[in-house]
Amino acid sequence: MNRRQFLRVVGGTALLGSVGTVGHSAAHPGPFEPLGSVDIDGAKEAVVSADGQTVFVAATTGYAVVDISAPDRPELIAERRDLLADREDGPFRGIYDVKLDGETLVVVGPANPLPGSLSGVLVVDVSDPASPDEIGFYETDFPIHNCFAEDGRVYLTANNGEDNPLVVLDIASGDELGRWSLLSEDDRWADVRTTIWAIHDVWVQDEVAYVAHWDAGTWIVDMSNPANPTTLTALEPGDPEALASGTRTDLIRAGRTPPGNHHFVATNDAGTLLGIGVESWAYEVETEDEATELVAGPSGVSLWDISTLDDPTKLSTIDPPQSPDPTYGGVWTTAHNFDFHDDRLYTSWYRGGVKRHDISDSSDPIELAWWRDPDTASFWTAQYAYPFADEGVFVASSWGVDDDAGALYTFPDHTGEQLDPPTLVPETTTESLVQTATPTATEAPTTTASRTETPGFGLGVGVAGLGTAGWWYRTRGRGD
Repeated sequence: MNRRQFLRVVGGTALLGSVGTVGHSAAHPGPFEPLGSVDIDGAKEAVVSADGQTVFVAATTGYAVVDISAPDRPELIAERRDLLADREDGPFRGIYDVKLDGETLVVVGPANPLPGSLSGVLVVDVSDPASPDEIGFYETDFPIHNCFAEDGRVYLTANNGEDNPLVVLDIASGDELGRWSLLSEDDRWADVRTTIWAIHDVWVQDEVAYVAHWDAGTWIVDMSNPANPTTLTALEPGDPEALASGTRTDLIRAGRTPPGNHHFVATNDAGTLLGIGVESWAYEVETEDEATELVAGPSGVSLWDISTLDDPTKLSTIDPPQSPDPTYGGVWTTAHNFDFHDDRLYTSWYRGGVKRHDISDSSDPIELAWWRDPDTASFWTAQYAYPFADEGVFVASSWGVDDDAGALYTFPDHTGEQLDPPTLVPETTTESLVQTATPTATEAPTTTASRTETPGFGLGVGVAGLGTAGWWYRTRGRGD
């Protein structure tokens, strides 16, 4: 089932907001820039309807619905805040992800643990996008950073601090259909702090789940029978024995730097190509002469040939933009969420902006467009929307920078260069910023599942970091 088919199958009072318009007609390619934007406070993940005309945005304290049928004039047509506020433990907060199953929207949270607050899945009928109808809520005993919806099922990242399972619910009834845990494949992970191998995100295509498991790598699981899932393979699964010991500082660094840090995964329409986004940062170490230097840094998106699931092959890695301060407290330019459509890849890089690549030769991706505004926009995702005029449209959500609000941007789907782009560093490039190599991953552990292991990444190949799983490392009010 391709993404367009998936969106067809899966899928308060409206508060109208102001619309910001930028740019040129979608039919006349020129300097690459947004077509338009609309402010959405707390914007996080965005998903697009099957016809590409409507975007649903997770908004931290609720969700928003944007009509992009006129892409240069996106319009906020519905907004819901303070969800389930009438409940004793309400309102429903920490909403970082929404997904579509046909005309049903699932809203999940909280992304990170909020003691005493509601956790669960809100089910919303969006057959009339301007008038969402909240029809059910399934409470859970675990936070939900991310989810995926397909064919009447919702797949949940259930980081419970024990076995961190992938949990599958029936959307119509809320009944649990099954679950899968890494511990069922390799019980050595039981000796590793669960925060190191939390499930950060999940993607499902044709009942096969691709599970981004942070420092445990990416696991591919057959969920055709969710009551009895079967592990197919693992990519860069990490070494639990090497992670089982270490100081708190060691573990924080392990969770922020390579190898590992698998943050987001998605497949192309044909199910033959897998993208793995790695999220990471740099940290300072002392040198022998008592100076300091940076180790590791932002990571990129790797592309894998999965046409044969029992023998995936890594084809290439798209490097991240440079950052003037690649530490966790600095300017984030590491990989975040992305989307495939035909032979194009749409990526987001926080303050590093959004990019558009030609991946017709996936072993040699070609950058076609790049737009950034690091003073005001920090991009969470980029998603293809629909054909428009003689080209297409894609959207990208920003969670804002400092006092600048979150927003949803629309972009033309054409090749071009940003006019007078702001610099991230004196000479903004995608070359490796940090030259110090990170340690090489040790040999992969052996289990009943087949595995593909790639040596630890240097900065030039990219590193993934602290997205959904990153809550345990937060030292201030930031999310990912």
